[in-house]
Amino acid sequence: MTTRTLITGANKGLGYEAARRLIAAGHTVYVGARNPVRGREAAARIGARFVEIDVTDDASVSAAATAIADDGGLDVLINNAGVAERTPAGEYLPAADETADSVRSTFETNVVGVVRVIHAFLPLLEMSNAPVIVNVSSGLSLTRDLIRGDAPAHAFPGIGYPASKAALNSLTVQYAKAYPDIRINAAGPGFTATDINGHTGTQSVEEGAEIVVRMAQISPDGPSGGFFDLRGSIPW
Repeated sequence: MTTRTLITGANKGLGYEAARRLIAAGHTVYVGARNPVRGREAAARIGARFVEIDVTDDASVSAAATAIADDGGLDVLINNAGVAERTPAGEYLPAADETADSVRSTFETNVVGVVRVIHAFLPLLEMSNAPVIVNVSSGLSLTRDLIRGDAPAHAFPGIGYPASKAALNSLTVQYAKAYPDIRINAAGPGFTATDINGHTGTQSVEEGAEIVVRMAQISPDGPSGGFFDLRGSIPW
């Protein structure tokens, strides 16, 4: 049977490239996007199926889960949708300008949104013979690198985005413990040039998507509850 995969935030960037690669690998891929026009156009370009999904909205997520259930179910969920706080000029919002509202907005997508999506799709994943969840995290989640003066992450000025990805890592571990029959891992794509960083990343989306695609294809006896990049397991 064909592996059925949903990728949130997949109309561009890492999500789109992961969708393209997984289709090439034989998956049936649902391109999840908030904007139906952009989502349908992206899906059509690569031969994917489109599903409208806003991870911050209960009704939208529930409707997406119903649509995919009616279409045959789900084997792989890739939680890729994410946001970072930025200034009107497009720069990362510095800590001094962060507010409760800016941090709340980031967490609503990057953390609460992931919980919302996982909760809605767990019944479908539990019916799969080889269920997988990949949470797209970031090296900015690692506190040790944020504090280390010689680490690239040290220069990141904001607070909401790294904190949200650290929380996502914790979610990954806790879900993996709670659902031992599902392979649940976090993937660190590296500093990839996408809209979220104003395309300032040092690697291409093809390079960044590699670990996401790899983790989406792990076998039922593969790792769970870990954080991985292309070099292997990353110590939490």
